[in-house]
Amino acid sequence: MPTSASVASGPASPPRVTRDRRADLTVALVSLALAGWVTSGLWIDPNGRAITVNSSDQALFEWLLAFGGHAVTHGENPLFTTLINFPDGVNLAVNTSITVYAVAFAPLTYLIGPPATFLVILTLNLAATAVAWYWLLSRHLVGSPLAAAVGGLFIGFSPGMISHANAHLNWTAGWLVPLLVWRVFALRRPGHASRDGVVLGVLVAIAFSIAAEGLFFTALALGLFVAGWALHPANRVEARAVLPSFLRGLAVTAVVAGVLLAYPLWLHFVGPQRFHGTGFDAVIHSEDIAAYAAYPRRSLAGEAGFGTSLAPNPTEENSFFGLPLLVLAVGCFVLVWQRADTRRRATLWALGIVALVFAALSFGPVAKLDGDRTDLPMPFDLFGQLPVVNAALPARFALVVTPVIGLLLAYAVDQLRRRPPSAKVAVAWTIGLALALVPLIPTPLLTSEREPIPRFITSGAWRDHVSPGGVLTPAPLALDVYPDGQRWQAYALANRQGEFAIPSGFFLGPGGPDGRGRIGPVPRPFGALLDQAARSGLPPIVTEGTRDEVRADLEHWQIETVVLPDAVHGAKWAVDEDAIRQTLIMLFGEPERVEDVWLWRVRES
Repeated sequence: MPTSASVASGPASPPRVTRDRRADLTVALVSLALAGWVTSGLWIDPNGRAITVNSSDQALFEWLLAFGGHAVTHGENPLFTTLINFPDGVNLAVNTSITVYAVAFAPLTYLIGPPATFLVILTLNLAATAVAWYWLLSRHLVGSPLAAAVGGLFIGFSPGMISHANAHLNWTAGWLVPLLVWRVFALRRPGHASRDGVVLGVLVAIAFSIAAEGLFFTALALGLFVAGWALHPANRVEARAVLPSFLRGLAVTAVVAGVLLAYPLWLHFVGPQRFHGTGFDAVIHSEDIAAYAAYPRRSLAGEAGFGTSLAPNPTEENSFFGLPLLVLAVGCFVLVWQRADTRRRATLWALGIVALVFAALSFGPVAKLDGDRTDLPMPFDLFGQLPVVNAALPARFALVVTPVIGLLLAYAVDQLRRRPPSAKVAVAWTIGLALALVPLIPTPLLTSEREPIPRFITSGAWRDHVSPGGVLTPAPLALDVYPDGQRWQAYALANRQGEFAIPSGFFLGPGGPDGRGRIGPVPRPFGALLDQAARSGLPPIVTEGTRDEVRADLEHWQIETVVLPDAVHGAKWAVDEDAIRQTLIMLFGEPERVEDVWLWRVRES
């Protein structure tokens, strides 16, 4: 995401920055307090509560933390596994593997478990994003700590960040962006190409592991910003002067990142179980034009009844700035423009280009206005056909607009601090800031209790019913809507109980329409029967042909044991456990009662 060229000896350098340790500490504490406030519902009971609107993604990231740590400590491949979707396996390089997090936090995962580790990372992500942006602003872009705090806290706790705090450990790792911005503009320094390129290359590799899609957006935004800034008449001479150093550093970056990411990139583009594009509808997952002026649900305005349902789901409120903030952002742009020299105006020009282009891309292939689809084609209709871009959800391009607004807020506050206006004007700006920002103050994420992991798993009793590395399946089969199986597996891995594989699972893999990806594997009869019973509450009709299909599925998956707990967690709807049990009895006969689960031995271990 773009920043001012001030980082690179920009158009109008801010006054000399003096470090204010008290301000630094205050911003860090405020950021941590706000992050704790947003995630407070989970801190009540990290192992027993889940994010209401996205418990499936939470379970997935908990599994990724447990599996990644287990893979590294046991010498297994952290980017490909057959522990889920057995026997075909899952290519985690085309999923969000968060391998760096999994490895770095492995000791904590082993100590306190995947759910609590997930919560620690989520909370730190939010706080670190605000602090990192404050650091970039205060050290390189503005002279006022207050201005830097306003910009950093807005970006770190913006509507998009709070929306993705609904279990997205990748998108909430926004602290990576200001570090990337800082290191990209450091490449212009002559005589430091090797060192700066190595540092940026390592950072790129880390960012790819944690948030590959966010890294892609950042690269696009930075490229567009640099091009817009360099082509401005006020900067062409300087741009030509620094170009050789910049390109040398960029070449070193490409080599270092290429070496570190050679295997992940191979898996991503040509490895097994890869896919191209996604199975998500680009029209549905695009930003409504009216969403930019709407308020998010998890905010003071949303709690007051001003929230909307313009996003495809609560995790994708990527703009939702509210009309007052949009008006204020325009006012900030005008204020800074009026007082800027030609070089600072070049920076504002480049920032404006980035904001407008990414806002237009966020509208998807066809514009929507207040929920109604129009016939107006948008740039993404063409741009979205390109490789890699076709795997991005267009609505998320709106996230790039957030730091642009944060920069404008910081610039404006800095200008007002440097050249104080009259008392009346100062009051007007204060009121404007309050009207724009106070309604966006975040409220805690919605959380709810989730079904506990059965004693059958926590006691290790499962090992008596599954051969080492054998296949156990929960009923219904693990999917995004039924995440229990991966939660059980994560517990077993994190507590060093050993390994069992599961068929199906929550992941992105091949098999979607037109050769694109899909969530989970292509459905098979056994999974469909259990899903039907779970949803409808009615056991399906079972014929001899049905039993033959189920036997074929069991043979394909090499399932040894089917397990039904007393309570199944449904991520989207309530699950009828009794209907599932009746279905399994019709298929396999009466079950055994082991600990607190019903168990069917369907294959000798």
